[in-house]
Amino acid sequence: MDHRYEIDLFWSDEDQVFLAEVPDLPGCMAHGAIHEEALAEIQVAIAGWVECALESGRPVPAPRLRVPRFD
Repeated sequence: MDHRYEIDLFWSDEDQVFLAEVPDLPGCMAHGAIHEEALAEIQVAIAGWVECALESGRPVPAPRLRVPRFD
């Protein structure tokens, strides 16, 4: 499934992995040894987050539009 949520991807020195998180979905995170793996895993995490929210009757936030800043 193609999700349209913003994904923050960064390297964690502490964990020695790439971490991916979705700011619009609280607690939705994944990791991978390489950034492609972290991005693939966060897609799985997003699908699971949305599925759990729907099953429990919680609202699923729409992706927020963010405008990039080039300072």
